[in-house]
Formats: sequence, C-alpha cells, structure tokens
Amino acid sequence: MTNAMMRAHVAAGSDVIEKPSLSADTDLSVIAQHMYVLMMRNITSDGYIIDDPANGAASRPGCVIGAPSYPRHTPGVDQDYVFNWVRDAAIAAMELAAAHVPDEHVGGAQALLDYVGFARLCQQNAQPTLGHACFTVDGQPRPWTEQSDGPALQTLAVMRAYDRLDPPTKAVANELIRVNLGYLLAEYKNPTTNLWEEHSGLSFFARSAQLRCFKEIAANTLGIPIPAGVDTAAAWLTDALGRHWNGTCYVSMLAPPAPGDAGLPALPASAGYDPNIDIVCACIYGAVEPADPKLLASAARLRQQWGDPASAVFYPINGDDKGRGLGPLLGRYPGDTYDGDMQDAQRGDHPWALCTCNFAELYYRVAAAIDAGGVVPFDDGISREFFAQVGIAANARTDQAAGLLRAAGDRMLRAVVFHSDHLELSEQFDGVSGYEKSVTNLTWSYAAFLSAVRAGTGRAVAG
Repeated sequence: MTNAMMRAHVAAGSDVIEKPSLSADTDLSVIAQHMYVLMMRNITSDGYIIDDPANGAASRPGCVIGAPSYPRHTPGVDQDYVFNWVRDAAIAAMELAAAHVPDEHVGGAQALLDYVGFARLCQQNAQPTLGHACFTVDGQPRPWTEQSDGPALQTLAVMRAYDRLDPPTKAVANELIRVNLGYLLAEYKNPTTNLWEEHSGLSFFARSAQLRCFKEIAANTLGIPIPAGVDTAAAWLTDALGRHWNGTCYVSMLAPPAPGDAGLPALPASAGYDPNIDIVCACIYGAVEPADPKLLASAARLRQQWGDPASAVFYPINGDDKGRGLGPLLGRYPGDTYDGDMQDAQRGDHPWALCTCNFAELYYRVAAAIDAGGVVPFDDGISREFFAQVGIAANARTDQAAGLLRAAGDRMLRAVVFHSDHLELSEQFDGVSGYEKSVTNLTWSYAAFLSAVRAGTGRAVAG
C-alpha cells in the first residue's frame, strides 16, 4: 500500500486481491495468510478510509467495521454492518496482535496503535454506558445495546498488543484499561445484552469473558495496575458460571432473580436458545477450560443438533458434506431465524462460518490439552458423546485421541473453505445449498478462521 490516500467505497464490488487456486489438501496455514489480507480490508488507517454509506462520515484510523455490507448494495440483506462493534473489533485486534507482521508493514504496529486510539475514542464517546456495543466509523455511539463482554474483550486485545505499542500509546492503553476495569468491577454481577444481541439476562459468554479479563489482569507482568476487587470478582464469576449447568448442558442465559429471590431460572425453553454455540465461544474467547467435561457435553449436543440427520434442525448441506469428508457446519442455536433480512423472519437456522471455526478451534484446544496433560478427559456420564462423535473410544491412546480431534477440526475448517466464495467469507451459509448468505465479508468470520488455524498449527500468519 502506498502513502497516497485511498478511499474505500464499501460494497462498491471491486476486487483488487488475486483469488488463489486451491487444491483440496492446501495447507490451512496458506489459506489463513490470504484470509488475513481479506480481514485487513475491514480495518481502517490514515491512508485507508471507509465512508459510512448512511451519512457520509469518513472513518477514523483503527476502526474495524463488522462487514462492508449495506442494504442498497447487498440484495436480500436489509442490515447495515458498516459500524464498529466493540466485541468484533477486539476479536480482530487479537489476530492483528498475534500475526508476525513487521512493524512497518500494513497490519504491523501502526494498525495496533490505531486500534488502541480508536478504542479510546469510542470509550470517551460511549453513551449511555461504557458497555455501549456499537459505534460509527468516526467513533460516535450508534443507538444500540449495552454489552458488558465488550470492555473485557477489548482489554484482553490491548494486553495482547501491549508490547508492540509505543510509549504514548501505552499511556492511552493504560487509561483505556483502567476505565474498562472500573466499569467491569461495577457491572459483573448485573444482567447484560447477550452475545447475539437478542436477550437481556445473565450471560454465560459475558461472564466467561469477564472472568478471563480479571484473571489475566491479576497475572499480568506488563506493569498494568491491578485494581482492588479483581480477585473477589474472579472468584464470584467462577461460581456463577457453574450455576449455568442444568445437568445436561451449560445454559447460555439465566433470568435475573427477582428481588429477594436467590434462584437463577433459565430463560423459557420456548426461547429455543439452547444448546447455544455461545458456550463454545465462551471457551475460545473466555475463561472456560477446553477440557471441562460439562463444556464438552454441551458441545456434543451442539454438533448433534445440526450434524445428525435424525435431528429436527439438521442442516441438509451437512449430509452432502459428509460424503465429501467435510464438516459439519454449525449455527448459533436451534430455531434461529436471522439471515440478514429482518423483514423476512422465516425459520432458517443457517450455519455460520464463525460458529464452525470456533468449534473447530475447540477440537484443537482439547487435543492440545490432552498432549499437555497426558490424559483424555473422558467421562462416561458427561463427555462420552463428545469423543464418540469423532471416533474416540474410552480406551484410546492419548496420541490417537489428539490426532482424531485435530482431524475433526480440519474437516470443519475445510468445509468453511469449500463453501466460501474464493475464500471470501460471509456471515452465514445456506443450510440446504451451502452457498453463502447474509452480509458479505464478515470481519469476525476471518478472525475466527485465523484463530482456529493458530490453535491447530501453533503458527500465526506472517501477514
């Protein structure tokens, strides 16, 4: 990229990146290299500007748009994703920090400096609370929801980038983290809008992200001050996460107790919200351990509901992909109707790229835990089905179990690649045809693929 000013008119349809020819056995690390570049198209700098198609505002450096999809330019989609979501931006920034990109190159240190600066701008402008989830490309609050996982993930992302920040930006990062921690310490016991922005309550995902944030702050060697109350909050959240277990799976959302009521009822079963993939997301981005048998039991039910032909919500495309040695593709929760078109709320329940990538990463992380501990976390009463789904018997050797888990993760990622549009990833795939649908070029889809490949190979992209 030259120093000349470039202006990206989102959804203009131009494609300046050569699309590679890939064989079925192309190394996933090679594919990740290309997807990193695709993700970078959604991250602004002082020389790469994205115009807000709704009001013409120009982006500030460090903005991470959800996707370059805008209704007028995306047939069949009525959603505008040309905004900066705190959560999505943090997840993308974690991949910027993980990449082995020379500081002077595009995606290098300057991208991290820009991210911290934009995150601080949004924090300063946040209304009505510091948990505001969505901002315009120039850092102004967009009318949206309050989500207390965002400041936790943002803090984790800045900590990943910290060693590559210059002194002035470290000062900004310290203030950003200080303010985030003050907010989280005041909010961690309270309800919030959940990961999928559809319910308010006590969120397993938010609690897990907050717990990871508090644990990493408490253990940090970066010189970031540790505020009083972090250890107490971490202990409380650890206990609270355990209360989401219903005997079969972790429940994604609990209803807040009524005044004077110590009970924590789940949301009504009619909400159709469980098993919910946000439990797996809570492992990938939060503090839930991958070898937790209750997590694995929850994951097994997720795979079964979309991968078993006997399931009422089975994706037909998974039957086709099984014959190709791929998949399965996974979605958010049973009965999901969102497909990018809010005016046509038909039952769709389509698979998502990021959900599938997060599940693949779970397989890789469980394999790594087996390698490290020398034990398969096999529990006849809880986790048996998780291992049985990929052919692991109770008497399997640890090296066999780890190999089968990694192969299962590879099949999922290769399904994502197979159904991509020359590696460009939309938000969703059609559950019947496998073709991409909903908003195009979703930043989180790329970031989830990159994270999974890192977990599977132990190697980050070189940019």
